[in-house]
Amino acid sequence: MPDRPQQLDELFQRLRTATAPLEIEALQQGIWQLWLETDEVALNKHMESGMRAIAAEDYARAIADFSWITEQYPSYAEGWNKRATVYYLRGEYRASLLDVRQTLRLEPRHFGALSGRATIQRMVGDDRGALRTLRRLRRLCPHLPGLQAQLREVQDRLDGNGE
Repeated sequence: MPDRPQQLDELFQRLRTATAPLEIEALQQGIWQLWLETDEVALNKHMESGMRAIAAEDYARAIADFSWITEQYPSYAEGWNKRATVYYLRGEYRASLLDVRQTLRLEPRHFGALSGRATIQRMVGDDRGALRTLRRLRRLCPHLPGLQAQLREVQDRLDGNGE
């Protein structure tokens, strides 16, 4: 059985060439599963608690759980990513972007973090930043459904602004 990094590398390689939306979704789910898998009981407990808190829209609880993870397991990218998601849901974009940066420092191929970053950049009017982020996402998954339309929309806005 290949180790987790090798499994991730293989899935990302397949994601770069996948063209069918269902195949892309299945590959992304496989990657998410590997990102979430840990052998750490306490980490898993806090991750599950934080995910339940998000579902219940108890964002303060979720942030507490994910903050515990980022403090106890600072090299675990998914703790940072989940907290970034909660900050985004609360409208705390600056805090979200800081956690996205840390997620990408730990896992540069994190398509969820890249997608979230691009969404925030577009919302706050940082079209140049959004374009860079979407291009980075395109290198990971060129056929991601909706990605080409997002790239065109941002590029059109930049072109329309006379930049």
